[in-house]
Amino acid sequence: MIPLRIHTHHSLLRSSVAVKALVEKAAEYKLTSLAITDYNSMAGYVQLAKACREYNIIPIYGVYLDDPKKPEQYICLLAKNREGYNYICRIITSRKLQQGFNLLQSITDFSNHVFSFSASEEVIENQKNNPHFFIELIDSVYYKNQNKILFDLSLSLGMKYIVSPAVYYLKREDYILYQVLNAMRIKGTVENLESDYRKEDLWLKDPASVEMRWKNVPTASENTRTIASQCHVDIELGKYKFPEFQLPPDEDAYSKLFSICSAGLSKRKTTDRDKANTRLQYELSVISELNFLDYFLVVWDIIESARKRGMYFIGRGSAANSIVSYAMGLTSVDPLAHDLYFERFLNRGRLSPPDIDIDFSWKERDEIIKYVFKKYGYEKTAMICTTVTFRGRSAFREVAKVYGFSDREISKFSKFIPWTSAANLPEIHRMYPESRNLPFDKEPWQSIVQLASRLGGFPRHLSIHPGGIVIAPDKITNHVALDYAQNKGLGLVVTQTDMYSIEDLGLVKIDLLSQRSLGVLKTALTMLNDG
Repeated sequence: MIPLRIHTHHSLLRSSVAVKALVEKAAEYKLTSLAITDYNSMAGYVQLAKACREYNIIPIYGVYLDDPKKPEQYICLLAKNREGYNYICRIITSRKLQQGFNLLQSITDFSNHVFSFSASEEVIENQKNNPHFFIELIDSVYYKNQNKILFDLSLSLGMKYIVSPAVYYLKREDYILYQVLNAMRIKGTVENLESDYRKEDLWLKDPASVEMRWKNVPTASENTRTIASQCHVDIELGKYKFPEFQLPPDEDAYSKLFSICSAGLSKRKTTDRDKANTRLQYELSVISELNFLDYFLVVWDIIESARKRGMYFIGRGSAANSIVSYAMGLTSVDPLAHDLYFERFLNRGRLSPPDIDIDFSWKERDEIIKYVFKKYGYEKTAMICTTVTFRGRSAFREVAKVYGFSDREISKFSKFIPWTSAANLPEIHRMYPESRNLPFDKEPWQSIVQLASRLGGFPRHLSIHPGGIVIAPDKITNHVALDYAQNKGLGLVVTQTDMYSIEDLGLVKIDLLSQRSLGVLKTALTMLNDG
């Protein structure tokens, strides 16, 4: 029996460490395939891919998709192939970005590249003519009556069914922490949780025992294996996907960049003109050989647009070691005059793309981001998310809240918790002088602290990377699902995966950063000129 419904969102399986532990357990059970269906998200699939590769398990990429206005209507989607994976990314994006998203209307145009299943009767009725859809029987004592009704329904409609273990936490003893996290999610307390969150058998069980329990249900295991055997998606980790810079048919990327740099270098001061030209040709040959030409042209286009708008900007870091950067106007440092080695920035032995950070005035950075979205297309461009995780103080506060303590009661203790990992909480009164009087060795605080210490590194919510923006060569939803972010009125979208997963996928980020000093400098010069 292949686990097909392992949820990671709002559960104990959401962090990268937890995904790794999940895959390790699957390997212990000798599973050959493993599917995760996260709630309206594909945030953890890169971690799943990497962990499964290590243990020689086939990852199955999927999602648990619900209707925002009727959450009881849901469908689980599993990608058969790359086309199915793209489809799932697109429909998740629609669920997140479209205000009027309707699940039943959105899944009528179903792809043949996707398997699906659900226990929602409305969805079953909607999908009764879909040959790739299965009625879901859930392996849990809490769903016994529902399973009987759905099994009879499958017989009357002549529809196929599967048995799926609904896994929300890895081990039996994680049940209490599962309750804590759900109480946080609904902004309630553990004591007042509804029955839906009081199911105590939702850990990952031995698939052999699951199969034994359902051995008298015809074709249950057979249908599950059919799904697993037909799901094969290669997301090509480590293969770079550079944005494309549009050029006229009679011009190629090398000649364009060479022309830009030659013209720029002729206007720059340099210690030795011949040596500078030789260095320029060498650097361009390396950039061309490593297929980074379009990347550099995109960076040039961004700074050229900023220059035309009168913006202040500066490239930082190892990019200053490159005479190409100097000639483009990205930096103002002559690498020859300062004996800076290009190889520190880029060399034939480095396969990863160059890391170019560009600082803009804090007053102007949003304008240049708007330009990038408009120039390269909203369908290809997104900001990169960052995952805010629990630290010591936040973990303590949130766990104490769901146990009914008021902000005032919690603040009496939380203000003495330093900036530290949640894992340190049980020993914090021994480790830090300012925490020595905290009663964390007495109840109820001892139990609260023990639970909070286990939340270290777990995701709390999504935010926006300070400046990371990604431009895909095609539709970005062919690679990642998107979410919505309201940032200073820009109304931009972010990837559901963070910068590390973006890099693993081979999508190339450009950092367009905000710096106050550039804004202050521009204001000061404007005042001087006006005065």
